[in-house]
Amino acid sequence: MERKADIQKTIYDNAKSHFLGNFPDSLPIEQAYVHIGMYLGWIIDTGLYSEYFEDEASNQIFRFKRREISCTILSEIWDGYLGFELFSRQGNMFTYYYYGGGLYRSDYDEILVRTLPSIYHVTDSWENYEKMKTRIDMRFTDWRKLVGGN
Repeated sequence: MERKADIQKTIYDNAKSHFLGNFPDSLPIEQAYVHIGMYLGWIIDTGLYSEYFEDEASNQIFRFKRREISCTILSEIWDGYLGFELFSRQGNMFTYYYYGGGLYRSDYDEILVRTLPSIYHVTDSWENYEKMKTRIDMRFTDWRKLVGGN
């Protein structure tokens, strides 16, 4: 029961904590939103968002699915916030495990950061998004097997 309570108040990430931290002065502030936006984009593409998010962001959801707004723009609209109320029940359970557990960051580093100076140097491109989407899809499939989902 404690885990459910933990999930119900979880803030998984917030861009503000990045640009107030070790954010490189040489980069535009928008770079703090890229990794958050890529995950939020995956949530949209997978349909794991909440009714609240759908009500509040139906236009952004539609535009993201049509690739009319980038991951950064999507994240900026939500002030770089990634919290429990944006996700469905299943979306939260997976996000708690994957993003909250640090596996997303490890995958992001392995796939996109690689030889770049930091997480903030990753380019917000559809090519990079697709690379992450493929990895997250794989992790989601593995997670569903782990928890007894299809």
